[in-house]
Amino acid sequence: QVQLVESGGGLVQTGGSLRLSCAASGRTFSRYTMGWFRQAPGKGREFVARISWSGTTTSYADSVKGRFTISRDNAKNTVYLQMNSLKPEDTAVYYCTMVGYNYWGQGTQVTVSS
Repeated sequence: QVQLVESGGGLVQTGGSLRLSCAASGRTFSRYTMGWFRQAPGKGREFVARISWSGTTTSYADSVKGRFTISRDNAKNTVYLQMNSLKPEDTAVYYCTMVGYNYWGQGTQVTVSS
């Protein structure tokens, strides 16, 4: 059984920053590609970013490229999402996932006010 627990969400003004964390347990975290997705009200869940098991390869949705950075600390079984220059359209519940497996956290709310 895998547990993923997100934290770090909140309310921020346009242009602000937040850092999300996702703590994993239950499997050898360092073996898996990890990702962040988000779901805005009334919309489907969409890909945000992903990072390879070693941390050397990352990819981003076009909408966040240049503003968000995904990273991981395998010693702490944690993946991060640094979000800068936030926009109102970034408002969503953010979820972390073990890519390719149906493991999801409970999500953390990010709200960006205009």
